[in-house]
Amino acid sequence: MKFNRRARLDPSQVSDQRGRRPAGRTAAAGGGIGVIVLALLALLTGTNPADLLGGGDGTPQVQAEPGSEGELERECQVVADIDENPDCRFVLYVNSTQAFWDDYFAAAGERYTPATTTFFTSSVTTRCGTASSQVGPFYCPGDQKVYLDLGFFEQLRTTYGGPSGQFAEAYVLAHEYGHHVQNLTGQMQRVRTQSGPTSDAVRLELQADCYAGMWAHAATTADDESGQPLITELTNQDIADALSAAQTVGDDYIQERFQGTVTPESWTHGSSEQRQRWFTTGFETGDIAACDTFAASSL
Repeated sequence: MKFNRRARLDPSQVSDQRGRRPAGRTAAAGGGIGVIVLALLALLTGTNPADLLGGGDGTPQVQAEPGSEGELERECQVVADIDENPDCRFVLYVNSTQAFWDDYFAAAGERYTPATTTFFTSSVTTRCGTASSQVGPFYCPGDQKVYLDLGFFEQLRTTYGGPSGQFAEAYVLAHEYGHHVQNLTGQMQRVRTQSGPTSDAVRLELQADCYAGMWAHAATTADDESGQPLITELTNQDIADALSAAQTVGDDYIQERFQGTVTPESWTHGSSEQRQRWFTTGFETGDIAACDTFAASSL
């Protein structure tokens, strides 16, 4: 993947809360790649999933590490700043994904509402509650924000055998923004059944994968406010990394890796094959109509 070093970044689309320690009620996240990790960890350890989240009542108490406030805003102004602060690449992923959806909605005569991505460490308080890093990346429909502990990508590589390429990171964020689009269009409200290979929860996740593929299809045309493309080239290896990441977070892959058996009745995100197939569908077509995973025979 090649970036346009002259393009400008918009760090206002990212809120850096790393180092803060919140307290509040447990979270009910609206969807995300990492939520499957939480559910399966609870299954394997015999614990309540809520026990893996932050808990308690009352007003959140927040403390920030010195120097963490405003760092991305100061240091991530243009794409070339990635050389000095590698975390700026996540600002680029967010900017690119939102530029794509803003253009897509506008072409349809609709208005896209931007969503902020919040970086955190350990735990974070949201309108969906307080979530620990063990939840993984997730989208909260209550405040229309994406939440991400950047340590997730190291876990994806070392614990789950995922790819190390940067485009795998971009895929994860594009998937979460797929959930934001689902919230804006009302697809998220169609979820009634929460588990099983043909459940609404699985259909929602696979559609978010398809939406991530749509962004990848047009990634080199998404630009900054001045019209400069943010990403200038995607390679076959980049797409392979995204597909590898999709495989790694498949329900069957994780179940086989950690419990030795596959139990489709507990699936919440879909199989590795499904996740790869729906990302590919979005990537090859670039068409939102092709991403209708809620059609009866689509899975």
